[in-house]
Parts: sequence; C-alpha cells; structure tokens
Amino acid sequence: MRSTGSDKVARYTDLGWWGDTTFASLIEDAVKAVPERVALIDPPNRQDFVSGSPCRLTYAQVSRLADRLAHALAAQDVGQGDVVIVQLPNIAELVIAYIAIDRLGAIISPLPVQYGKFELGRAAEVTNARAYLTIADFRGADYLAERLPALPQGIRVLAFGGGGRGDCVPLPFFPDVDLSKAVPPVKRPDISANEVFTICWTSGTTGVPKGVPRHHNHWTSQVNAVADAAPVKEGSVMLNPFPLTNMGAISGFLYYWPMAKACLVMHHPFDLKIFLQQIGAEKVSYTIAPPAVLTMILQHPELHKLADLSHVDYIASGSAPLNPTTVAGFRDLFGVEIVNFYGSNEGAGLVGGPADVPDPEVRSTLFPRFGRDGIEWANRFANRCRTKLVDWQNGDREITEAGKPGELLITGPNVFDGYLGDTAGNPAVFDKDGYFRTGDLFEIAGEADRFYRFVGRRKELIIRGGMNISPEELDHVITDHPAIAEAAVVGYADEVMGEKVAAVAVPLPGESLDLASLSAYLADRGVAKFKWPEKLVIAQSLPRNSMNKVVRTELKGLL
Repeated sequence: MRSTGSDKVARYTDLGWWGDTTFASLIEDAVKAVPERVALIDPPNRQDFVSGSPCRLTYAQVSRLADRLAHALAAQDVGQGDVVIVQLPNIAELVIAYIAIDRLGAIISPLPVQYGKFELGRAAEVTNARAYLTIADFRGADYLAERLPALPQGIRVLAFGGGGRGDCVPLPFFPDVDLSKAVPPVKRPDISANEVFTICWTSGTTGVPKGVPRHHNHWTSQVNAVADAAPVKEGSVMLNPFPLTNMGAISGFLYYWPMAKACLVMHHPFDLKIFLQQIGAEKVSYTIAPPAVLTMILQHPELHKLADLSHVDYIASGSAPLNPTTVAGFRDLFGVEIVNFYGSNEGAGLVGGPADVPDPEVRSTLFPRFGRDGIEWANRFANRCRTKLVDWQNGDREITEAGKPGELLITGPNVFDGYLGDTAGNPAVFDKDGYFRTGDLFEIAGEADRFYRFVGRRKELIIRGGMNISPEELDHVITDHPAIAEAAVVGYADEVMGEKVAAVAVPLPGESLDLASLSAYLADRGVAKFKWPEKLVIAQSLPRNSMNKVVRTELKGLL
C-alpha cells in the first residue's frame, strides 16, 4: 500500500530526507551491533493483567521471538501488504509484533487495549484486515470473547494465551517460549520504506475516528524532532508509559529505541509508584509523562523517595499546557530537562528542547516557530517542515502578526497523505498548497515573533489522559439511547487526567436518565470505557447557533 505520490517521494529523497530505513532494518542493525545487550524489559507488574513472568530480553532474543511470531502470522496467510490489527497492552509481545509484521512486509494497525467491540469493528471494516492479534484474557476477564462478535467472517484470529479456544490460533506468551529451539530467520521482502507500515487511529479534524496510514519515512522523519530535542546516548534506557499505539510512543520510543541501540522498558497501566520505581531500578535516562503527573511529583516530596532520578536526562511531556514552575523545578531540583512536545498521529510536530529553548518559562508556554524563513533552530526538523497560521473563517488568510489566533497548518516529510479510504473527506483536511490542517489554534508570540503559543482546539477534541475522544462520535452514540431525544458531550478540566467527559442530555417525554444507565448502555454498545461520560447533566434543550450546530462552549456553562 502506498499513500505518497511519486513526485513527493522523489523530492524528499533528492533532499536526503527520505531513504531506505525501515523499522525492521533498524532492529537488524542493532541486533548485529549489540546482540547480547538487554533490549526490552516488561512491566514489573505484568502478571497483574496477563500471564507470564516479566520478560528481560536481549536484542538477539527479541529478533528470534520476532521470527517465531512472523512464522505464526505467515501460517495464517499474512503477507506483504496485509493488515494485521493488533490489540495488546504494553508488554514485550506488542513491541515484537511490530518487528514481526514489518518482517513480513505487512501493515500493523494498533488499537489501544481499552477499545471495545465498537471501535474494533470499525477498524476491521475500514482496513479490511487479514488478521487480528490479541490476548485471550486480560485482568482475569475473557478479553477475546468480548471482541469476537465485532470481527468480520474470515479474519484470522491469533491470541496469546488462547490455548483450548477453538475460535483462535493459540500463541504462547513469550515468557513460556523455549528460545533454545531455533526457527528459520524471516527475511523482509524487498519493498520500499515508502510502503505504509502503520495505520493508527485518530479523531482527526472531522470528528469521526479515522485510520491514519504512515510509512517508515514518515516515522523516521518525525523521530528527528524527538532525537534532536532529547538526544540520548547510545545504550541508554528509555521508559515508555504511553500506549504503543499512537504518535507519542511510536516516534518517541519505538523507532528511537533501535536508532539509539537502547533498552526499552515498558509500563502498563500507568501507576505512579511503579513508574517512579522503574526509573530508579532501571537507571532510566529518558521517559515521558503528562504535565499533571510532573506537577504531582514536584509538589509531593514524599514521592521523591520512590525514585532515584539521577540518571534521567530528559522527560518529554505534552497533551496539555505545562506549568513554568514545573519545568524550572525539575531542572533545579533533579537536573532533569523537560521537553515540550506538540504532535498528532497525522504528523504535526513542534518541540521545545533545552538546546533551542533554554529558558524553562519560555519552553513551558511556547513552541519554536518551526518551518519559517529567517528563524533558525538547532533541531533539524525545523528546516524540513513548513508551518503557517491561517484565519480559517476568512478564506485561509495567512496570519503573520503576533497575538492573533489562527489554525496551525503544517507540511513536511513527516506529515501523512490522507485518511484511509476517505477520498471524499481528505481534501478538506489539506489546504490548496498541501498543508495539513491540524484543527489546533495557536498565535505568534515571544521574542522577535520566534514562537507559537497554543490557545485552543478548533476541532473540540477531548483529551483524557492523552487519549483523544471525538465529541461528535459520542454525540451520535449517546443520542441513539432509547430514552434520549438529543445529547452532546463536552470536556471538563481534571487535575489528574487533564480532561474528562460530561454529557448534556435532553430526555424524551416521560423518560428518565441517570449516569449509571447511560454507562450501562455504552458498555452494551462496546464503547471503550475511557470515553464514557463521568458527569451527566439533564437539560430542556441544547444550546445551538444560527446554523443549528451545538455550541459546546455554552455546554460547559451547564455543568
């Protein structure tokens, strides 16, 4: 599957920005260079949610396990260009699935483990997936049985720990594999790094969750921004607590890991105590955490005793505004630099690291204005992308004056080419010059107009704990409730999660509704639990504008 036209491929290749590097080739290089180096470490609490003692694998062992999984997939007729939906927690099996699928020349579509049959069914239909790779049980519940009804007939189902299940091909968990028994190595087909490798999922700029196809050159281009802002030494230890299903974890860890011939430590689910203990026990030098978690660590001295942060050089953060005192506090108290990231699955990317933005107050509130003539930055990504702000309400007039909000548009070698199969809707997410419309609002700010300041979201996404939630999607699902005439959702602030979901509903005459019954309805529909409203307001009507669209800013006033 190719998404990028030949003209763009030729242009970026001639510039030296795109090449032949694939994820599998990065792994192969690391295996050849440091085969016995510890490469991958499981969460220490793995047995709390899946079977098997935590893995601690060298690069050579990672490669052998990837070959085993690739053979198992190939036996189910998975090959070049086929889509495999993978739904696994942050364990060794998920990381190695990426390698195995790339070695087959296939395409991975990773879904968050929280997604239910509602989201899984849509992904399987849109991707026309050949196979579904998952786990049989999760946290003591029959995870596979809950999701099987969402799958189309004919899709191959492979499940770790699925022994004795007639509805799947059982795979042993990796801690149970005898690595002394060799299997033939799998050689990747000779296909371009411009072939699509991942289809991640996003709420996009048009509301409904969409598949985002990206190839290896998209990803390696995005990693440049990360590596230049948080340059780790070869052999360093990285700790990834984010779901390995989206931009933050894939560009921030998955591809960066073999590039640095580093050790990747996995974490799941997010548990602050375990997270801090892992940082100290594994001598982590680079990790990522939401702003609320960083603030909590800084403000509670008792947490400082849980971890030795002396090996940490960088902590990436994003998804919500940073507090200036947090960035300065981590540098002054722990000697740790906080790197401020803004990005999306489609490829948007701005990043402020200490090399480009040494002042912690500036770094916490402003992003470097990458991709603008006359503004130089150390980060090589700044010279490869182009960005602009436009007044989308007035014919996309470009905004060049400070202090005026506009939508951020971006183009460059990391930006995707369009949503999967959305041939009708794709033109709306790019402007006439091919810039991607991020749906996020910024303004020009700072000394000599060198920075962007985030001011809001045009697309009104709710971001709960780093997970994007489409209000429009939930509106439709909730309005289908038999007791509801109309409904709309909106985000509200939460100190820990960043945002949570509130629903404002207008019941049908004679009907009543409470939060428990709404939650039960969403559970029955198979909607992922992290999307469920945690607050319900009953209203006589929804606030609407002259075009009869719900005004979400006014919904907040009803909470």
